[in-house]
Amino acid sequence: MASSSPPPAPAASGLRRLWDHGRRHRPRVLVATLFSVLNKVFDLAPPLLIGLAVDVVVRKQDSFFGRWTQDPHEQLWLLAALTLVIWVLESVFEYAYALAWRYLAQTVQHELRLDAYRHVQELELAFFEDRNTGGLMSVLNDDVNQLERFLDRGANDLLQVGTTVVVIGGYFFWLAPTIAWMAMLPMPVILWGSLHFQRRIAPRYGEVRERVGDLNADLAGNLGGIATIKAFTAEAREARRVAAVSGAYVEANRGAIRLSSAFSPLIRMVIVAGFIAFMVAGGRLALRGELEAATYTTLVFLTQRLLWPLTRLGETVDLYQRAAASTRRIFELLDTPVAIRGGSRRLPREAVRGAFRLRDVSFAYGGRAPIFEHLDLELPAGRTTAIVGATGAGKSTLLKLLLRYYDVTGGAVELDGIDLRELDLGDLRRAVGLVSQDVFLFHGTVRENIAYGRPDASDEEVRAAARFAEADAFVQALPEGYATVVGERGQKLSGGQRQRLSIARAVLADAPVLVLDEATSSVDNETEAAIQRSLAKLSVGRTTLVVAHRLSTIRHADRIHLFENGRVVESGTHEELVARGGGYAALWAVQTGEAVAPGVA
Repeated sequence: MASSSPPPAPAASGLRRLWDHGRRHRPRVLVATLFSVLNKVFDLAPPLLIGLAVDVVVRKQDSFFGRWTQDPHEQLWLLAALTLVIWVLESVFEYAYALAWRYLAQTVQHELRLDAYRHVQELELAFFEDRNTGGLMSVLNDDVNQLERFLDRGANDLLQVGTTVVVIGGYFFWLAPTIAWMAMLPMPVILWGSLHFQRRIAPRYGEVRERVGDLNADLAGNLGGIATIKAFTAEAREARRVAAVSGAYVEANRGAIRLSSAFSPLIRMVIVAGFIAFMVAGGRLALRGELEAATYTTLVFLTQRLLWPLTRLGETVDLYQRAAASTRRIFELLDTPVAIRGGSRRLPREAVRGAFRLRDVSFAYGGRAPIFEHLDLELPAGRTTAIVGATGAGKSTLLKLLLRYYDVTGGAVELDGIDLRELDLGDLRRAVGLVSQDVFLFHGTVRENIAYGRPDASDEEVRAAARFAEADAFVQALPEGYATVVGERGQKLSGGQRQRLSIARAVLADAPVLVLDEATSSVDNETEAAIQRSLAKLSVGRTTLVVAHRLSTIRHADRIHLFENGRVVESGTHEELVARGGGYAALWAVQTGEAVAPGVA
């Protein structure tokens, strides 16, 4: 599958974007870098201390410490004191860099996840209709966590390898310039191997991130639809499907693991060659007296300290590539353009009259046939307007245009004479209270769900809204009353109970425009009657738009519009439309049992 995908961007591009994106954290990055470098400098001191100890034992008064004291015993105590200081400083800077990098990793992870989430919230509804929730969760969670793991460990490892090469390389060329090149001999091969490894493994990790997104999407979908899976006894089939998707993820990961696992053993062979060459050549110089024994001892130890850490370079590059692949996906999400932006014109809620008007409106979903063409429609302020019609007539699309979930492709939608595109989005949506057929309750308490639009509401205001929606009685009967947790999407409540909480939420929000989208279509007659009583009280004195299949629920609307294929084909009051004997009258006859629906024997 990887071969059919477009080649990924260079690995550095994603992390370069991260560097630009998090420029306010650059001072913290520099401080953490300083701590990493200082820790490695002191960590490289023990071979030098060993060389100094050999120097004291072999040369005595002529040793390095001889310039301060001629007594070898005192020289050893000086060396012991220096060793203690160096080890303390190494430990201090190890603690400091670990703290600095981990705090930075947590901060960047937190901020990047929030930046991505805030951006996702600004995207239009069409974006979510084209994508699955699991894929987005994969980016917001798994990919951000991959980046955190690299900043937590990988960044420090790269810095310390670089510090090791610079410090030890400089020391080698200062003490033994004639053979220093032997210790450096593996470096070009290692660098070439690392770059070659990066180019080959980058597309594999891109594939891994794609497959984990697919897996998350399937898991999220199945957990959300677990009741349907059980109802159709599809557990075994869904388990096989998840196994297939999980297997694709495992196989993609195995391809990357096979390549990354081969890196360290190959590099180790190159390192051994450099180590042996330096050990033999340096030993010959020491035997000829051209190199001090202490210097040779130090250099042999330093060669090992220089080359062996490079065997972990594969693991570090592996972390880097995973982080780079994840960072690219995060910034691809952040780069998704926001198609619907609010205007600059403000409309405070207390100034809203609530008169909607559609002027010559045309609209089509992307790549599909038009829903509306040159539609004109008025929703008078303070009146109840009902929209009826068959499925697919355009009723739900009309609501999406009024809330500006989508923008019209022609004409204009106005609120109180102002084009919605000129209005601040927050002002528009605060002006409209929506009670939908598909009630969404958050995993929280009854009180939290009612007060969602007004989290600062008092307990008494919440209870008053519940009483208005005829919900207080059943809420009081719940195990913990208003503190009862309703479960994900309100699954612990019945459909009618969820609907009444939704109405209570709209009551508490007290928006000047009320939109009822099939608010009673899925409840029993008794519950419908209770909900209708609440809605009748709620709609008094405010602009109300009712979308309904049950014509009995909109009999008392001030104006009823019958939609057909995106056009208004009939308008009037219930009595006028029934008397006219057209399409509305036919629907009414079917619903009241006075006529038989077409195709029904």
